Amino acid sequence: MMLDMCRRPLEKCFGGGDGGDGLLWHMDLKQHSSGDYSIAVVQANSALEDQGQVFSSPFATYVGVYDGHGGPEASRFITNRLFPFLHKFATEQGGLSENVIRQAFDATEEEFLELVKRSWMVRPQIASVGSCCLVGAIADGLLYVANLGDSRAVLGRRSSDGQAVVAERLSTDHNVAVEEVRKEVKDLHPDDAHIVVFTRGVWRIKGIIQVSRSIGDVYLKKPEFNRDPLFHHFGMPVPLKKPVMTAEPSIVVRKLQPQDMFLIFATDGLWEHLNDETAVKIVSKNPRAGIAKRLVRAAIGEAARKRQLRYDDIRRIERGVRRHFHDDITVIVIFLDHSQVSSNASLKDESLFNCTNVPVDVFSMNEEAADGSLHTFP
Repeated sequence: MMLDMCRRPLEKCFGGGDGGDGLLWHMDLKQHSSGDYSIAVVQANSALEDQGQVFSSPFATYVGVYDGHGGPEASRFITNRLFPFLHKFATEQGGLSENVIRQAFDATEEEFLELVKRSWMVRPQIASVGSCCLVGAIADGLLYVANLGDSRAVLGRRSSDGQAVVAERLSTDHNVAVEEVRKEVKDLHPDDAHIVVFTRGVWRIKGIIQVSRSIGDVYLKKPEFNRDPLFHHFGMPVPLKKPVMTAEPSIVVRKLQPQDMFLIFATDGLWEHLNDETAVKIVSKNPRAGIAKRLVRAAIGEAARKRQLRYDDIRRIERGVRRHFHDDITVIVIFLDHSQVSSNASLKDESLFNCTNVPVDVFSMNEEAADGSLHTFP
């Protein structure tokens, strides 16, 4: 299957580290079926919990940004499973659709649940690992955006008078910091006065987690897991009568228009420091090559400013400690050139297919490179 290439460590084929920041990886510019794309990721956690990937063929482009929490296992799992499920169901059903995307999300969630069940006795903490999941798919002139959690997709498009580039948010933040999401969660649990509580400076579900939808977080979806005495040795039991999180994605379908210029897909690490309009302005005012890296650096610069530091101060801080200043940040910018792909393109021509994944761990990749053990694939 062409999508098997997404399982290979292609970060070792494309892109590279940033000479000024040993925890920043980027790929300046590469082509997809209807334009160019740029990717960057910076690691702040001891183990990189963000993942991101782009798959492109003559007929479709898939974009994925996965923001893990509690550990890197869920985001890495999604990287290997979600796109193949999208391809499988789209092939079986004659093309992409909302139903295909929902099935792919459901299948990924179910497979992760099976992984948790298999690993449970040895690693009970796997039940508390989860990931936000933001996916974009472009096919037949349509854009699909599906998300769980608070990663975000923002469109940059020309204004009606052609004099400006405006930002249009395409995704929904499933975070109880948003009043509407808080109300949604409370309405689903009318018998639980403590379903959402304000603690440690933010609103959290059961005082634990801010996002209301994810892949994983099994102990907050399957009450039998956190009732098990095995889990009590790892974490505090959470009295649940029913699931308090879901894996039901919000999906937006949009017909692409000539004024649609580019899309920014990013984890919340970016949006904590840059608003939609600022990010769109940066992309519209600068060259394409390296634009994802420019956005990441702008966010880190803003994080530094808030602490009365400089970017150079932040980049010298080691992983783990750096998480106190900013989160892992993954950014993918997709340019929309609206070119027509030849209908004669062959499914057998592998040169027309490519998949780029961010590194599984930026620090480890750079350590390998420093040791001279980094290798490439043909």
